[in-house]
Amino acid sequence: MFNPRAVVRDAAVTLLILAGALAGCWLLQQTTPSQTLVPAIFVLAVDLIALVTDGYTYGIAASLISVLAVNYVFTAPYFVFNFTVPENILSTAIMLAVTIITSTLTTQRKRQDQVRSETARESMRANLLRAISHDLRTPLTTIYGSCSAIIENYDRLPKAQQIKLLGEVREEADWLIRMVENLLSVTRIDGGKVRIVKTPTVLEELIDSVLIKFRKRYPGQPVQVDIPEDFLSIPMDAVLIEQVIINLLENAVQHAAGMTELGLRVYCKDGKAVFEVADNGCGIPRDRLDSLFDGRMDGADGHKNMGIGLSVCATIIRAHGGTITGGNRPQGGAVFRFALDLDPDADPAEKEA
Repeated sequence: MFNPRAVVRDAAVTLLILAGALAGCWLLQQTTPSQTLVPAIFVLAVDLIALVTDGYTYGIAASLISVLAVNYVFTAPYFVFNFTVPENILSTAIMLAVTIITSTLTTQRKRQDQVRSETARESMRANLLRAISHDLRTPLTTIYGSCSAIIENYDRLPKAQQIKLLGEVREEADWLIRMVENLLSVTRIDGGKVRIVKTPTVLEELIDSVLIKFRKRYPGQPVQVDIPEDFLSIPMDAVLIEQVIINLLENAVQHAAGMTELGLRVYCKDGKAVFEVADNGCGIPRDRLDSLFDGRMDGADGHKNMGIGLSVCATIIRAHGGTITGGNRPQGGAVFRFALDLDPDADPAEKEA
């Protein structure tokens, strides 16, 4: 697929490396009468260009330009093209051979990396599908069973029992809605259909929105909030990042057995805004630390699977060009952190490249 940004980048890199080789050879010519190193310098430059650019075009073009430069600037008679000398023809053949070999090896390596990336993506999708089939079965069974009980025993069930069953249906349906929202986010981003559009978002407004939605779902769970007092605006897709924070908070409520404290902290470090969700619960089992974000972790409570939520979080943060980690706190409990660039011009696509 044609990528104008990549074309401009590769062309600029090619010109920069050739200019450096030309300047280096010119300085060498001023300090020593020997010209034996000039072809070697240009061969090195061509090799480097073939290594760092995509395809064969830039390497072959650089080799031809290098041959012309060596012939015109650094070979007597100076500033005259002369291809009657066998050495010049041999130099051209050597440079072209080096370029083609290096470009071929580089292209093969990039294709192998792409295949590995696609394999990992397909593996993640397969893991998600396996988790989904397990996750959806329990709430759907509960909804079906509760509705059947109400329909079949409508005249005999006390009103309080009917309300209880309907409450269970509503709770499971609400959970299914959140699950669908998570899956849509993963599909939307991982499928590459939508590019993340970052807009400056005021941190305080973001946290207020998160807490309002979280408290509606878990009114009895307090959250200790610690954010900078100074005004802070962070470039992001606010809807998706809001979903990440809520997922992390919900993950603690559902899985941090014995938790009495839940905290949400935001601070700035090395040009990034770092979001931290920590609890003092049971922590994360060691055998699960390496697979936190791959969508394969089954929660102890059955259908509420930890991996789906964390997989969604990881996908969203990586699409923003950020990083996300999870682990256990020394004092007990779990902590999850993700970092977003404060620079509005940071391009996640370039980071991945």
